Amino acid sequence: MFKLFRSKIYLAIFLLVSVMFIGLFGYHFIYDFDWLDAFYMTIITITTVGFNEVHPLGDSAKIFTVLLIITSVFIIGFAIAVITEYILGKNTLQILKKKRVKNKIKALTGHTIICGFGRNGSQAAISLANYERSFVVIEQDKSVIEKFEEDFLFVEGDANDDMVLMQAGIEKANYLIAALPEDTDNLFVVLSAKQLNQKLFIISRASQINSQKKLRLAGADKVIMPDKVGGDHMAALVVNPDLIDFMDRISNVTDGTANLEVVEIEELIGNMDCSSINDLDLRKRTGCTIIGYISPNGKYVINPGPDLKLESKSKVIVLGNPEQIKNLNQMFKIE
Repeated sequence: MFKLFRSKIYLAIFLLVSVMFIGLFGYHFIYDFDWLDAFYMTIITITTVGFNEVHPLGDSAKIFTVLLIITSVFIIGFAIAVITEYILGKNTLQILKKKRVKNKIKALTGHTIICGFGRNGSQAAISLANYERSFVVIEQDKSVIEKFEEDFLFVEGDANDDMVLMQAGIEKANYLIAALPEDTDNLFVVLSAKQLNQKLFIISRASQINSQKKLRLAGADKVIMPDKVGGDHMAALVVNPDLIDFMDRISNVTDGTANLEVVEIEELIGNMDCSSINDLDLRKRTGCTIIGYISPNGKYVINPGPDLKLESKSKVIVLGNPEQIKNLNQMFKIE
């Protein structure tokens, strides 16, 4: 639609310039006005302001002026109509777009809210999109929103504002990522978010070591220091490059080689009579391998043995390639 509007605007500009040049060259070459007088006559004629002529006009010059007035009136009217249509159309489209985004956010449940679309927030958004998880981004910078609004759902505003958090559907969200550049801003986001939704699992970014404790006291469940993680990662690439490269590959969903998944025991056993990892027999059924077990109290067991007893509300960490993970999800109807 905007391409059509742009083409009309270009046409209107072309016609306006054309009629101006016709008047300018007509008065100069046909009626022997100098350039300044020709330009003056052209402007007062096409704008119909009604000033006196700079020189007396003969019959042919009067006819030329009348034709120029009639032509310019239609062209200016067309230009005004096109510009008005463009402005109203753009505003209407923006209103409809915002309403559509608002309805999409309202329909979400169990989603993630990302506060800030900077370096860390944008990377979190890309990763969640790769995992096909629903999320909403809160961002203040309008230019950033306009650049990425076709790819992600945005709410424009300050993440410290309760009303903005409400617009992002915080009452129905499961997770919140506070990825603002300043630790104090993330602290206020965590405090506000926890008041609005006590069950919310909050992950906050921190740049200072002494901010970690404050963020946890405010209600953050996990506090990540990107600079520290990046430094540890680079050091690990020196000490164990092959191991780190392998871990990067299995944690990268877009790589297409292998994926890690955390699955609740209830989703696996269903109506099956399973009491141990050996009874699940996931390797034979789906090709996936259980490499970890998380007990109900949060204790981790690395590479659990086949005789490990499965407890209610526990979880298993499985490793497999995309096809094997797909088989797992289809077999046990995991969403």
